[in-house]
Amino acid sequence: MIAQDNPVDGHPSLLFLEEYSTTGHPDNTTKIMALHPQYLESFLRTQYYILRMDGPLPFEHRHYLAIMAAARHQCSYLVNMHINEFLQVGGDSEWLSGLEYIPQKLKNLNEVNKILAHRPWLITKEHIKKLLKPGENSWSLAELVHAMVLLAHYHALASFVFGSGINPEIDQDTSHGFRPPVVSNFCLCSNTNESHVEDVISVHSSPGTSDSVSELEALMERMKRLQEENEEEEASQEEMATRFEKEKKESLMVVTGGRG
Repeated sequence: MIAQDNPVDGHPSLLFLEEYSTTGHPDNTTKIMALHPQYLESFLRTQYYILRMDGPLPFEHRHYLAIMAAARHQCSYLVNMHINEFLQVGGDSEWLSGLEYIPQKLKNLNEVNKILAHRPWLITKEHIKKLLKPGENSWSLAELVHAMVLLAHYHALASFVFGSGINPEIDQDTSHGFRPPVVSNFCLCSNTNESHVEDVISVHSSPGTSDSVSELEALMERMKRLQEENEEEEASQEEMATRFEKEKKESLMVVTGGRG
């Protein structure tokens, strides 16, 4: 019903069919978005173009970038969804062991991915120039645009998943339980150095993870304490905004000082 009149390049329902071809049924994200049909149509159209249509990036790279982006927010729902997609389009399962197993070209996006996820206002032209610089592992402009769109899209989608309280789909092949992750150890973090899995798929954080994640967690913990205090003493919206900015600046100062 939702997509029966959604043509893509003159092919009715192609968006709908392509979107669900790997699962055979709508996922929970789509079910939530179905409450807003016009938004759902735009969302499905975007997903179709950036993931499935011809473009500069190989299909396995597209899904791996989706995994990298979702992992920055510890969104296991999207991570596991795109593990499935990554493997189904022929992705190398060894890549799922961490950044040290992926091509250097993809690895070079890690820093930009972290900044886009947690402090996007710090992205500068120097980050882009570094990735476009001629060399064995350089990106073409078309490839980089595609990659950045994918990263930004899945950072935003991770927030939608958390904000909507979306849970994993019930396994359609059984009458109970949730569909388990395809690779059980993919979302675990056993090492803390920059070259390993914690920078890609750290759904369960361990002490010593990346600066960006530690910074975000510290900031969220401070905000949680403020919220608990405000249950007894209600603060104005302006005061809360001032407190948030103060906490954010303190967090940035700690990270900057630690890197100096």
